[in-house]
Amino acid sequence: MRVLKRVLAVLGIVIIVFSITSVHDTKNVNAQINGIRQNYIKIDVLLYNSNDKFISLVRQNLEEIQKQNKGKVEFEFFDGKGNQAVQNETISQIFNSRVDILLVNLVDSQATQDIIDKFRYKNIPIIFFNREPLQVDAIKSYGKAYYVGTNAKEAGKLQGEIISDSWNKNREIIDKNKNGMLEYVILKGQHNNIESNERTDAAISAINNAGIKTKELAVKVANWDVDLGRITADSLFLNFGNKIEAIISNNDAMAIGAIEAIQKYGFNKGDESKYIAVFGIDALPEAKELIKQGVMAGTVIQDPLNMAQAIYAIGMNVFQGDEPLYNTQYMFDDTKIAVRLPYKKYIG
Repeated sequence: MRVLKRVLAVLGIVIIVFSITSVHDTKNVNAQINGIRQNYIKIDVLLYNSNDKFISLVRQNLEEIQKQNKGKVEFEFFDGKGNQAVQNETISQIFNSRVDILLVNLVDSQATQDIIDKFRYKNIPIIFFNREPLQVDAIKSYGKAYYVGTNAKEAGKLQGEIISDSWNKNREIIDKNKNGMLEYVILKGQHNNIESNERTDAAISAINNAGIKTKELAVKVANWDVDLGRITADSLFLNFGNKIEAIISNNDAMAIGAIEAIQKYGFNKGDESKYIAVFGIDALPEAKELIKQGVMAGTVIQDPLNMAQAIYAIGMNVFQGDEPLYNTQYMFDDTKIAVRLPYKKYIG
C-alpha cells in the first residue's frame, strides 16, 4: 500500500512538472508567433485609382519590394476608385487599425490637410506620391510628411521637344493641309489638376519656342483613362476629322485610347496619308511597343520603379527616425519637403 502511494505521488509530481513545462513552452511559442506578427512594418498604400496604368505599375513594384523584404514589411493596398468619398472612408478605416507608414496617392489634391490633421497625432509618417497636393503648407506643418513626384513642367517641356522634333523631321507627313501650322487636339488628365495643367502649358510653350506655328482645335478632359481617351478621341475625330494633325495627351493611357479610336477609321495603320501624330507621357510598355511599330510618335519616361523605391525608402527612413533622405541620392526641391524624380524622352 505504501509503495502504491509513493508511485502515485511520483506520478503526480511528474504530471505537474510536465503541465508547467507545457504551459511555459506554449507561452514561449505564442510569444514568438506574436513577436513575428508584430515585428514587420505595416505600410498602407492609398491609390487614387488602381485601374490607372501607371499607378498599377507602381503597385507592382511595391509588391516586388515586399517580396525582397519578406517578413520585414507588409503592404496593404486600398483602391480609391477615383472617388474622394471612397478614399475618405478608407482613411477612417485605416485610422482605427494598425499602420506604421502611410503612402498616399490622392484622389483630390486638395484633401491633404484633412489627412494630415487626422494622422499627425498618431505620429505616422505620411508620404504623398504622384498626384501633387495643392496644400504644401499642410505638409510643412507636419514634420513626418513628404511628397515624391515629378516636375510636371519638365514632362511637358520634353513632350513639346519631342513634338517639335517630330514636326521638323516628318512635316511632309504631319502637315496635311500644307499650311505650315501644326493643328492639334489635347487630351487632359483632369480639370484644375496641377500635373495636367503644367504638362499641357509646358508642352505648347516648348513647341512655340521652337518657332513652330500652332492651332489648337480642342481641349478635352479624359481623366487619365484609356477608355475615356478612346471615347473622347472618337468624338473629336467625328468633329474635326482629317484636320487633326496631332493628338497631345497628358499621359500614355489616354494616348493609347486615342490610337484605338483613330485606327477604327483607318488611321495610323501604315498609310502615311492617313496618319495622326500621337504623343503621350509615362512610357508605358504598351506605348513603347506602339512607338516601335511606328503607330505612336513619342512619349516621356516616368519610371514606376523609381517612384516605388523612393516612397518606400523615404517612408522607412522617417519611420526609423532617420533623416528622410538618409542613404539615398534624392534631393529636396526648394520646398524642402518634395522630391522630384527625373523624366527622359522616349522615341524608340
